[in-house]
Amino acid sequence: MDENSVERPLLLSRGAERVKKTPFFVSWAKWILKFVIWVIFLAWAALIFFIPAQIVNEAFEKWAQLTSGTVFGITGSIFLVFSGPVLIIAFLSIAYLLISGEEELHERKASTKPRFRLWTFPVLVDGPFGVVSATELIGIVLFVVYVIWAVYAYTTQILSVISQSQLTLKQKSCFILEYLGLRFGTIGLYCLAFLFLPVARGSVLLRLIDIPFEHATRYHVWLGHLTMELFTLHGLFYIIAWTIEGDLLQEILEWKDIGVANLAGVISLAAGLLMWMTSLHPVRKQKFELFFYTHQLYVIFVVFLALHVGDFVFSIAAGGIFLFILDRFLRFCQSRRTVDIISAKCLPCGTVELMLSKPGNLRYNALSFIFLQVRELSWLQWHPFSVSSSPLDGKYHLSVLIKVLGEWTEKLRGNIMNSSEADLHLQPQTKIIASVEGPYGHELPYHLMYENLILVAGGIGISPFLAILNDILHRTQEGKPCLPRNILIVWAVKKSNELPLLSTNDMESICPFFSDKLNLEIRIFVTRESQPLLEEGQVHEATNSSPPTSDSSSMSVLVGTGNNVWSGLYVISSTLGFVIIIYLLDIFYINPYEISSWWYKGLLFVICMLASVFIFGGIVVGLWHLWERQNAAKEACKDDRIMVEKMQNNDIVAHKDSCQQKVASLTNLYYGSRPNFKGIFGDISEKWGCVDVGVIVCGPPTLQTSVAKEIRSHNIRRQRYHPIFHFNSHSFDL
Repeated sequence: MDENSVERPLLLSRGAERVKKTPFFVSWAKWILKFVIWVIFLAWAALIFFIPAQIVNEAFEKWAQLTSGTVFGITGSIFLVFSGPVLIIAFLSIAYLLISGEEELHERKASTKPRFRLWTFPVLVDGPFGVVSATELIGIVLFVVYVIWAVYAYTTQILSVISQSQLTLKQKSCFILEYLGLRFGTIGLYCLAFLFLPVARGSVLLRLIDIPFEHATRYHVWLGHLTMELFTLHGLFYIIAWTIEGDLLQEILEWKDIGVANLAGVISLAAGLLMWMTSLHPVRKQKFELFFYTHQLYVIFVVFLALHVGDFVFSIAAGGIFLFILDRFLRFCQSRRTVDIISAKCLPCGTVELMLSKPGNLRYNALSFIFLQVRELSWLQWHPFSVSSSPLDGKYHLSVLIKVLGEWTEKLRGNIMNSSEADLHLQPQTKIIASVEGPYGHELPYHLMYENLILVAGGIGISPFLAILNDILHRTQEGKPCLPRNILIVWAVKKSNELPLLSTNDMESICPFFSDKLNLEIRIFVTRESQPLLEEGQVHEATNSSPPTSDSSSMSVLVGTGNNVWSGLYVISSTLGFVIIIYLLDIFYINPYEISSWWYKGLLFVICMLASVFIFGGIVVGLWHLWERQNAAKEACKDDRIMVEKMQNNDIVAHKDSCQQKVASLTNLYYGSRPNFKGIFGDISEKWGCVDVGVIVCGPPTLQTSVAKEIRSHNIRRQRYHPIFHFNSHSFDL
């Protein structure tokens, strides 16, 4: 290998001069938008944090009273303060994404010194939260401090009131219990304002901060535990107080028109407790379908919560819930379209490779996920899978690798095997029909931001790294901006029959003589075999003949990193529609007829949220769908491009032997042992020197813990001439 070729950044390769720098006014506009977003967010968070303080709470109550005479009343005042900032940030995020456009990686010089980054430095690795970065730990601490501070502030207030009253011990006890129960519910409601934000899969907020959905789910899990603990204490304190007073049953069944509807709160809490219990780790792992189906009770939980507290209290958490409804409706529209599986293979290691048709304008990055439903297997089950193909592999297809582990994947493999035996070439009507949600992933390909990469995979965890390799090779060959030049792959597999997964991509055909341009090393550890086995498996292949550009067979682009203009119009029109519907409802129904029932107004509030998304947002989605169909019709005429892709796939088969030889020369195989990460990172520290090293791990939690522990140890004890390792995980765990 040419030593200079490795030392020379790939950014200076052929075609890099075509990259344009961001115009000055665009950079300034983006900076201003980010600054305004941060100011609004910090002000919103500060209000929630300090509102337990009596002086802040009294100031807010005075402001609410002053604005209660407006058309929207006190509900509008509370909604503007607590939910309005979230929606305003969403609007500004849309503007930011529109200005950014399809931002390319601009030319970057290698950092002279490596730098610590809070979001890639693992602090906790063995606790109940899994691997936690410094940034995540700060967030956890802030929420814990907020809860402790709020409980302290409310307890101080109630003790001050009790000390000045002349009540019996029984009355004091019940009063304290009911007051603290009320305040625990209030704190839980503020946490609920954040709870739905991480599970809006295609949310502009997640895209703005570049947190992919598979990372955000863990924040939803943490917030869910905290919120349900607070709501459980809320209900428990009231039950104890009512029991002491001797009217427990009467209070539970009470449904007031003016005031809180207790029975609605009991139903909401019961639904929340069912979701919470079935989401605990042992139940979720052993009875996933039970967890999945009971989690649909979130509809009951939200609706009866609105009936319980009324419209003005519910509006505290309405912003995050509204963004979730927007995302859920969009995902529903996308998932209604069927996608033909144009190619399916069963590999001997028990892995299925599917190639799905996609439109040419669908954007995604390597390290993306899709949710897949196969209707021949189940109409209800959706399963997440990493995309194993690079966005540069082909304009009209997307691939996933699926490890056969459970009942659903076993049925999928059986269907493909049966289709292969029936000879699909003689029966082209036989198809496997799927529906797809996504792709979801990072807004920008962060794996391209590191000059030095270590990819650690366990078993089928190699799948997203195949996409990374292809992406880097394509960019290197086409002269597109791409920083990585030193790549180490560490792959742990149980048996050697999984090794052919690495040969599913022909690296030599993508980028001829790639070893002259890229320093690639592969270390494979076969843990359950002491020596190589001389066995070869048979590949069963079933291929559909339907063209991947047909509008009826390609996946939709409605969610994920979809069209920024249309998605922005969808969010803005739905929000404005919500305001319009609420305004009309107040003017022509609530105020003239003097509607005052809390639970009824809460129900109307939820109905208005849904109606605004279905009506105003639905119109935009319909127009978006027509625009998408027109684009698909134009692409359907470009059959020559499809033929080029098919010819390229044939070339891959023709060059597979040469590729395997090239990969074999870069691969070190170790049988009967597991990766020694202490030795691996120590070796890399001496070899690569004082640089930033991006480490991406895809595998079971034990693998992530082992890698994170070594990264933390090396970063803390590093010498001045050693690299800084940056931990990144890529694993989906609901």
